[in-house]
Amino acid sequence: MDAQEASRIWGHAENYVRVFIRQNPDKFPDGSVRKIGKQWVVTTEGMEAITGVKDPRTQDK
Repeated sequence: MDAQEASRIWGHAENYVRVFIRQNPDKFPDGSVRKIGKQWVVTTEGMEAITGVKDPRTQDK
């Protein structure tokens, strides 16, 4: 998913992932974040690793 969408899903500001990548690129598991053109793309695994929170979309409601 794109970084902006991922940030919103996990309840952070839209630029959260972009700022985190710039400041702590080594915190992402290998292959969990990539820049395609001008857009950052991050996996669920990557978001879970940097936030410490499981995917909110799969949480029981």
